[in-house]
Amino acid sequence: MELLHRLFTAEPLLALFLTVALGYLVGRLKIGSFTLGGIAGTLLVGVAIGQLGVAIDPGIKAIFFALFIYAVGFQGGPQFFHALNRRSLNQLASSFVMCATGLLCVLLAAWAFGLDRGMAAGLAAGGLTQSAIIGTAGDAIARLGLSPELMKTMQTNVAVGYAVCYIFGSLGPILMVTWFLPMVMKWDIRAEAVKLAASLSGGKQELDPGQFDAISGVDTRLYSIAATSSAVGKAALALDAEMSDASVEAIVRDGKTIEVGDATCVRAGDLVAVTGTPAALENLAARLGREVDAPTGLRLVQESRELVLTNKALGGRSVGDIHDKANGATRHGVFLTIVKRMGIELPVLNQLVLHTGDELHLVGSPRDLDRVQGKIGYKISAAAATDFVFFGIGMLVGMLIGLIEFRLAGVPISIGSGGGCLLSGLFFGWLRSVHPSFAALPVGASTFLRDFGLAVFVGIVGIAAGPQALVAIQKSGLTLLLLGVGVTLIPQVVTFFFSYFVLRIRNPIEALACVAGGRSANPAFAALLAKAANATPVVAFTVTYAVANVFLTLWGPVIVGIVKTNAAP
Repeated sequence: MELLHRLFTAEPLLALFLTVALGYLVGRLKIGSFTLGGIAGTLLVGVAIGQLGVAIDPGIKAIFFALFIYAVGFQGGPQFFHALNRRSLNQLASSFVMCATGLLCVLLAAWAFGLDRGMAAGLAAGGLTQSAIIGTAGDAIARLGLSPELMKTMQTNVAVGYAVCYIFGSLGPILMVTWFLPMVMKWDIRAEAVKLAASLSGGKQELDPGQFDAISGVDTRLYSIAATSSAVGKAALALDAEMSDASVEAIVRDGKTIEVGDATCVRAGDLVAVTGTPAALENLAARLGREVDAPTGLRLVQESRELVLTNKALGGRSVGDIHDKANGATRHGVFLTIVKRMGIELPVLNQLVLHTGDELHLVGSPRDLDRVQGKIGYKISAAAATDFVFFGIGMLVGMLIGLIEFRLAGVPISIGSGGGCLLSGLFFGWLRSVHPSFAALPVGASTFLRDFGLAVFVGIVGIAAGPQALVAIQKSGLTLLLLGVGVTLIPQVVTFFFSYFVLRIRNPIEALACVAGGRSANPAFAALLAKAANATPVVAFTVTYAVANVFLTLWGPVIVGIVKTNAAP
């Protein structure tokens, strides 16, 4: 231990990176199906290493938290602003009720049990499993003008509250959405998910014509056109219309590949290459002729391309509507295989409504994809380099917003640099989705900033809190744990029944997904997905998650501003 102490004193960053590495290792350990997660693991390891008295420049913590929170806002910006519309008003209201109820529970607990500002914020961070509150609340505490000792004590209490309440804060939503609420309502999650999938696909199986299966993808097969085939004499474009989700990609005639144009007609004896969904290709042999192997030397180049939807004319429309109203020449050879929203894969069914900012994965020939790309949005790989001009401006704007202070019912409120960078990130993320030439921040880059920024921040918080954390846990641990259980469960129960009876969110899968999303509870969402065994919970989750992520993060400075009790000296 003496050797470690000397090493950490000589180079404190050694302690930081050891904390992150061990924290994520601890976070991977499984107890049944439960994993602690890298962030909670990093905090606990940081508290342990902090017992050695390691001192790390607090400026590092501030920088990495600002990077984390800006990346969170940037990634969620398109979906957050899209959620603020009439179509998703009930889901938006459900998410806000969850956030407001959670805030009210924390404030009542702080009043009833005399919690100081730091402990109350930690209760919110752990009970509502919103790690970002650690940063926004800690930033707000630092702006109160307290003595350094008192400020450090309350910032430590934020970390203590989070550590004590986090485990049940993660488990509680899992139990609620996969066991308790379905039991009370007598719902079979899997059966309800199957019914919802059928409803979204117009009552048909997912592989029927007009559907786009994200699992099976797209295939290409060759058929030798029989003399009796109904395809003889027809133009390739006319065949496309008849085959729905399949397209004639190439024709081999007399051993030579001929270019397929709108007026190119199929002849008996031609070898026709058809690309489409497996369901569309399944019975083509009976219509065209027998399926054959590809001739030696025949090449048919296909590309998988990822586009971000920015065309407002397509946003708000369903997949089936876009497919049916696009003319054959436009959709020829282009197949939608995957739709992602906020990094989560959606069920690609007819009634799935697309949002601007969605990530569409298309398969087709480069020529066909080039034809439709400008009508959809921009290619993700086109944004492979970070636009540091807008990145710097975004961070600057966020810091400036954080300096603004206002009064709410006589209470001074300042969202701090964390809240400011969150709002700035939301705006620049939205700006990027509607104007692709501005503010490029690739998904990989923003994900790294988000994950690594939070890991470093939480690691430093744990290390700084180490010497005082064990004392605080011994003093308030059981009380905090029970309060955390209440803060975790009560908002979910209240919001669920309010959403069901008042907002009339009656579909079981959507109602449960709103509970998980309104709590920004990723473990609960993963458990719900596993029970549903399809992607039907995703759409409602992404709307509520985007909204909750913003409001729960902003609760940090609100709690610090409303709760007046400071920690005992």
